[in-house]
Amino acid sequence: MTADRPSPGQAGIGAGDRSASLAPVRFFRRARGEAEPPAEIYLELRQQVLTLTPEQLDDALPADEPILALLMETGYPEAVATLVAVADGSSSLYFSNGGGIIGAGEHASVAAASRRWPEVAHHFLPQLPAVTDPSPPEEGLTQFVGVTRDGVRSTVAPEPDLAEGRHPLSPLFHAGQGVITQVRLIEGG
Repeated sequence: MTADRPSPGQAGIGAGDRSASLAPVRFFRRARGEAEPPAEIYLELRQQVLTLTPEQLDDALPADEPILALLMETGYPEAVATLVAVADGSSSLYFSNGGGIIGAGEHASVAAASRRWPEVAHHFLPQLPAVTDPSPPEEGLTQFVGVTRDGVRSTVAPEPDLAEGRHPLSPLFHAGQGVITQVRLIEGG
């Protein structure tokens, strides 16, 4: 990690209540045709979170907390949007085209939503199979990634099924969308 790159703990975002986000949030206003390859900064920040260890979180991680970080990644035609909540309370939203919002969890509304999202994830963690290196999802898919004390766990589902409550992981999706809603509100969007 270099001085000009945020630590995983500085790159966080959280969850909100389901009623605030019944439809998936869209980030991009116009299509650009084919998606561009992911930006280097996106890949670096994502990798920092995927390789997070309990030691990096110091005292911010309760001894009984299995989840170090939680990611919700959705593939859009223009880019992949990656929502991150870290156990230290930080949260961020990264875009594979290089954009993003880092440190959103410093705002009270985002921090509260960020704390609720991993709480919801505890129930669903057993449904996420162990993986070694999850790739960002393809267009139309949402991937949940849990970085745990025991390794990385992940699964992918169609975004429309999650958004419309037709998938068992829909509550986890809506909790993540609650975080995104709070981020958008602080960003004026």
